Amino acid sequence: MTALRQVWRHNPGLAWAGLAVLLAIAASFGWAQFGTKQVSRLEHQRQMTDAEVRQRFEQAVVMLHAKEYDHAVAALHRVLELAPKMPEAHVNMGFALLGRHEPEAARNFFQGAIDLRPQQANAYYGLALAEEARHDYEAALGAMRSYLHLSPADEPHRARARAALWEWEQKLGRLPPSPPPPAAVREPAR
Repeated sequence: MTALRQVWRHNPGLAWAGLAVLLAIAASFGWAQFGTKQVSRLEHQRQMTDAEVRQRFEQAVVMLHAKEYDHAVAALHRVLELAPKMPEAHVNMGFALLGRHEPEAARNFFQGAIDLRPQQANAYYGLALAEEARHDYEAALGAMRSYLHLSPADEPHRARARAALWEWEQKLGRLPPSPPPPAAVREPAR
């Protein structure tokens, strides 16, 4: 019989005490068992929060694309609870609120994203749309010009942005009205 078995058989109290000492020593070294890395409770909580933020944000994006604005707002409320300084969440909340026809609330979220990150180009695009919905074409023009200034040249929304600028300039009376489409060319009757 091995020495360890003899201790367990003849003096179990001593064996349990020895095991407790070994566990205490292992705990003092951060529970590094078999080469696995253990994280602190605080780090684990941060990782779980980050995972929930990613999951809820992705859900909100899917809901926005599906035009399920109420669901997107609910998911984004949770994201903003957990990550209040995430400008992308503010921008998406603005677009969800635009979808719900709440331009004033949307405007506040777009402005919040710009306050957090002044280079957030899509926040200016959304702000321009919110200002248009509020019929403040001067503010819409300024926001859309900022979008065009900040967005990359290959950004697909730039053409829409330029068209919106032209439309708003026209509404403000700065451009002549569009000429009527050319009359259809008729072939002479034979």
